[in-house]
Amino acid sequence: MKKSRITGVGHYVPERIITNDYLSTIMDTNNDWIVERTGIQERRWFTPGKDTVNSMSVAASRMAIQRAGIKEDEIDFIVFATITPDYFLPGNGVLLQRELGVGNIGALDIRNACSGFIYALSVADQFIKTGMYKNILVVGAEIQSSALDKSDDGRSSAVIFADGAGAVILSAVEADQPGILSTHLHSEGQYAEELYCLAPSSSTEVRISQELIDRGDFFLKMNGNAVFKHAVVRFSEVIQEALEANGKDKSEIDLLVPHQANLRISNYIQQKMGLPDEKVFNNIMRLGNTTAGTIPIALSEAWEQGKIKEGDLICLAAFGSGFAWASCLLNW
Repeated sequence: MKKSRITGVGHYVPERIITNDYLSTIMDTNNDWIVERTGIQERRWFTPGKDTVNSMSVAASRMAIQRAGIKEDEIDFIVFATITPDYFLPGNGVLLQRELGVGNIGALDIRNACSGFIYALSVADQFIKTGMYKNILVVGAEIQSSALDKSDDGRSSAVIFADGAGAVILSAVEADQPGILSTHLHSEGQYAEELYCLAPSSSTEVRISQELIDRGDFFLKMNGNAVFKHAVVRFSEVIQEALEANGKDKSEIDLLVPHQANLRISNYIQQKMGLPDEKVFNNIMRLGNTTAGTIPIALSEAWEQGKIKEGDLICLAAFGSGFAWASCLLNW
């Protein structure tokens, strides 16, 4: 049986920087309030007419392909994680396939929000282990700024979420080579409405109406306290699950790359696990929460900065909407 290994990483973030000071001009907030609650100092929002989920994913994918040292026509399959597709249908996977010109390969879309990238990575891992594919492009990309309530009512979530794309190439290697050790996936749907976006919905009489717009059903809704309370528990559990499944101790982790939900959550997990700063990678301070994009963007940045070396034990962990959470333990 083959093993899957990340052989290339890439990312793209929009050039438009949104500072906390700017947000204070359009809603009742300020820099201190935002930093204290989220750790975010600035984030990137897309430029209409320039950035799309597809264009961002193309840029991230081409970077990952180049870094993996393969050609685009060597990609066998695409797994695309996003909750903010360019179209209601079809999914973004086929748009990426078309733009890259990689032939009539399959493209699968994953809608698991904050944990979407690890879910996508897990799906790709299974395809490679069975021998079905050799090189899979796994992408996490979002444009969320257009779905945010930027009024005072929506400030608690509007200051958090951002736009961007990350991608990895997952390639088949021999079983004795470094690569993914295991993935672990969970959900608890009873809390779905604690972090969700109701519209557009196929279960309303019409998908778009003035009433839905006036009611704000197209805006993201989040119960921040509930999300935080569950996140700190589930993050710890799913990381420990990955370590125990592979006979590893937390002290053996070379780098923890958590989903960039909130810096307070990441700091809490770091302290609970007793990990030094150099063993945890955070970029939410500069880029905000890009949902499915956070982990692949962070991996790409960490690799660029020399924080990941061949053979390092890397732990990825995510929690969010669903509630759904996941982890992945791998050797680089």
